[in-house]
Amino acid sequence: MLAAVIEGPGAVVVRETAQPRPGGLALVRVTQAGVCGTDRKLAAGVMPVTPPRVLGHEMTGTVEIPAPGATVPAGTPVVVNPAVFCGMCPQCRGDRPNLCPHGGLLGRDVDGCFAEYVAVAEPLLHPLPAAVTADEGALLQVLSTCVHAQAAVPVSPDGSAVVLGLGVAGLLHVQLLRARGVRTIVGVTRAAWKRDLGVASGASAVVPPEDAAAAVASATGGRGADLAIECAGTSATLAQAMRLAGAGGTVILFGVLPAGEQLPTYEAYLKELTIRCPRASVPRDFDTAIRLCADRRLDLAPLVTARFPLSKVTDALAASEHPEHLKIVLDVADPSS
Repeated sequence: MLAAVIEGPGAVVVRETAQPRPGGLALVRVTQAGVCGTDRKLAAGVMPVTPPRVLGHEMTGTVEIPAPGATVPAGTPVVVNPAVFCGMCPQCRGDRPNLCPHGGLLGRDVDGCFAEYVAVAEPLLHPLPAAVTADEGALLQVLSTCVHAQAAVPVSPDGSAVVLGLGVAGLLHVQLLRARGVRTIVGVTRAAWKRDLGVASGASAVVPPEDAAAAVASATGGRGADLAIECAGTSATLAQAMRLAGAGGTVILFGVLPAGEQLPTYEAYLKELTIRCPRASVPRDFDTAIRLCADRRLDLAPLVTARFPLSKVTDALAASEHPEHLKIVLDVADPSS
């Protein structure tokens, strides 16, 4: 089969590799795969990986060979949860498989989905209804992480939220907040072209960072936001999120800060903030994400801004760094073939 393989730091080669043997796993024929920042870091050697490793962790596909005793039959279109877990450890039994100490990530710890086929355990498969389009399917893995991040935070129509950083995840958070009934949502982004997209996604106002404090104060009567979601992954935006949150509010640290960054803990103490640091997602978050798409509660298709064939994976990785793009998708196979 054809696959994009990390041969070493900065060396990703598209070449023929052995098709995975399913054994006790399900063999899935990959239809499409999303490209994200983690893929870029793995490919560049910024994040450690043992080569050779097939890259990629965001995917939809079709079950080619079911797992033994499977409930998901051959021919079923699926989205795959890339967070491998054992199912037996205390974390898995405690409904926290995303924290499994024996787990890993497709494309980093085990071979991933920038390939024609991938073998995964059946609990990682989530069937897709016909109502979910290809572009929507390409965003489901990222959406599941947003669902997970917000799941433990109650919201109300009278509440308020601010989302800092309107990349793919930030825009999904805005849409998810709107779908949950929040009416006051302030988006924050430096990119002028994303401001209209933020409003189209459901934000009541979208402003550049220097205007965020005034916008949040105006929207909340000076109280500050009940929920601040940091999606840019910098210490500066996290500090701003803490400043924009109101007393007793919640800050979701969705962007992953580089190692060694310092948290502005006094701000957290002064307002008695709750700071949540969500990691990946759990299986039910995929089911929620699929249901939201199938019920037309979200509009994900506009977030896919370019598609490349698998053979052009290096071009896709490069394009995903350009500020004019949101989600880049690899077309691996024709779903009708």
